[in-house]
This record gives sequence, structure tokens and C-alpha cells, in this order.
Amino acid sequence: MQTNVASTCTECGGVFPADDLIRHENARVCVKCKPAFLQKLAEGAEFKTSMRYAGFWLRFGAVLLDGIILFVVNLGLGMLIGLSATQAIGTEQGNIALLLIVYTIQLAVGISYETIMIGKFGATVGKMACKIHVVTANGDKVSYARAFGRYFAKLLSAFTLLIGYIMA
Repeated sequence: MQTNVASTCTECGGVFPADDLIRHENARVCVKCKPAFLQKLAEGAEFKTSMRYAGFWLRFGAVLLDGIILFVVNLGLGMLIGLSATQAIGTEQGNIALLLIVYTIQLAVGISYETIMIGKFGATVGKMACKIHVVTANGDKVSYARAFGRYFAKLLSAFTLLIGYIMA
């Protein structure tokens, strides 16, 4: 685990370096809150965890917003390169070599958008609008490498008849 990653205390909500927090299941507790947390745990009290999973429709809304953003950006890039709007969205044939270049650029834009936004901010613009944050199973920040891998997992899901989305 990286030492500079910040995490939130489940009890007080303060932000501390992850290495300074005590972890119990999905809960992370700072040193000040540890005695009270352990007492609650010993008494069998329920405690809140800082992670709540987003529902299907909330995720769908976030993906829809991201799709609209990427559509507009990719349409603009295609038109900037010299394609008509119908060629840029792929409904009209054009110069095959130019289309291949544009589609490669559009793929690179999608990869970069997802990887940079999730790696740096923990969410894309659509996810931010829906108040969704992408974290690891431990609640830690997602690395750039993992964000890059997530994008290709989404592509794999799309190529397998959207089975990954149907399972969600």
C-alpha cells in the first residue's frame, strides 16, 4: 500500500494517511476514535462503513453522461480533422485510412479520459455528477494502472454481449 494515500475515518470523518488508520473489515478508524470504536465493537453495536455501493440507475446515469461527453468530444475531433458529422459518428463511408486514424484517436481519447479521471480524481465527470467514487475493495484510491485495466474490462464486457453490465 502506498504511504501517501489518504483515507477517511469511519467514526469522525477526518482524512488521514491510510497507514495511520486501523482497519476492521471496511471500516478505518483513526487513533483518537479507536477506543470508542473498539467499545462499540465489543458491545456488538452496528457501525457505519464509509462505503455504500451505487445502484444500477445511478451508475447508468453516470455512464450516460460520460457517453454524451465523449460523443461530443469525439464528434468535434472528427470534424476538426476534416470529416463530416455523419462520417465522424460512423454512419457514412469516407476515406478508410482517415476513418481508421480518427477511430484510433477516439479510442485513445476514451482510454485517456477514463484512466486520467479515475486515476486522479477517483471518478469521471459523469460519476462526479452522480456523486459516485471509484475505490478499491479496501476503500483505497484506484491507481492509474487499475483505472486503465478497468477500461479494458469494460471493452471486454461490451464484446461479450454486455454480460458484465447485465450481471451488475
